[in-house]
Amino acid sequence: MNKKVLTTALLATFAGAAHAQSSVTLYGIIDAGISYVNHSGTNSQKLFKYDDGVAQGSRWGMRGTEDLGSGLKAIFVLEGGFNSGNGTASQGGALFGRQAFVGLSKDGIGSVTFGRQYSLSTDVLGGAYSNGGNTVVGNYAYHFNDVDQLTSSRINNSVKFSSANFYGLTFGALYGFSNQAGAFGGAPTTGTTANPATGSSRTYSFGANYAYGPFGIGAAYTDIKFPALSTPAFSTNLANFNPGTGAGPTGLPGVLRDLRTFGVGGRYTFGPASVWALYTNTLFSPISLASSAYTAVDVGGKYALTQALSLQLAYTYSRLSGSPASGHWNQVNAAVDYALSKRTDVYFLTAFQDASGTVGKSNLQASIGDSNSFFGNSGSNAQNQLAFRIGMRHKF
Repeated sequence: MNKKVLTTALLATFAGAAHAQSSVTLYGIIDAGISYVNHSGTNSQKLFKYDDGVAQGSRWGMRGTEDLGSGLKAIFVLEGGFNSGNGTASQGGALFGRQAFVGLSKDGIGSVTFGRQYSLSTDVLGGAYSNGGNTVVGNYAYHFNDVDQLTSSRINNSVKFSSANFYGLTFGALYGFSNQAGAFGGAPTTGTTANPATGSSRTYSFGANYAYGPFGIGAAYTDIKFPALSTPAFSTNLANFNPGTGAGPTGLPGVLRDLRTFGVGGRYTFGPASVWALYTNTLFSPISLASSAYTAVDVGGKYALTQALSLQLAYTYSRLSGSPASGHWNQVNAAVDYALSKRTDVYFLTAFQDASGTVGKSNLQASIGDSNSFFGNSGSNAQNQLAFRIGMRHKF
């Protein structure tokens, strides 16, 4: 009897230890609120709306690890976005449109993962050094359609290496396969190269970050060939900067041969205050028009008045040069954020953007927000937008 009891106890102990070495965590964010902008739509009208996922995109997900021994772990993440206003899935309706990957990690070396994953532009620059990543202005502060890949650069069919932390230095690389026969580098499968109808894109991305004490600096490079042929497609159409709705000759075309973006950022924290700056340069290579370049500079700071209350202020200058669009935008963001707990906060923000320049024979328009959350352009009667929002965010 004693042997049976001892055997049962040992088996239970080993089973408990094995179970403790594996874990699955359910997590998510819900961000909701009411927003206002003074100019929106063809006639530059006022707009009040329920807006979701501004401070951060609403999401839910699961992440897990299994200890395989000797510092080796199996890891996975499944994460989907949703709209809290109507319950629909984001990212083109994909179940796990934000992230879906599995891989292995090794202590002291890093991880190799496979699936739908963020580019290094998002990993390195988006959260740490951008106005959108550092303030509750969030998606109202990220740049037009996220063309510089700071927040929504999710790459299908990708293999990614992320290093361990070497005395503050981390780095990584990613390659996204075209998954088309004879198109390792990405190419259309129907239509012609000048006017592709369907196909697949390929992506490569590199990045590195160094953080030591209060100081941090990072840089990243991402190149996407035929970005509009990915699924879901990247939002590379900049035609909404003019009164018209079509791409054609008055805006950059929806299908690009290549989208290349480079960025470098830095930040410094001293006591209750932190400041940051970011520079990005994005080159659009259209199918049939001359290349255009989009440049953006973020600077910002925030100050914690108390452990719960913080003030945030940021400025973005961006410029589009080339043909047929040319001009620049100035945007100022300010916000107050109050934490009700470690997982719940309420906030108030304001953003003002002014546009100057032309698209063909039309005036360049203001358009606060990236492709995930925006008001549309300022309309034919205005070149500016003034927005206000009160919101609430809960993390679980």
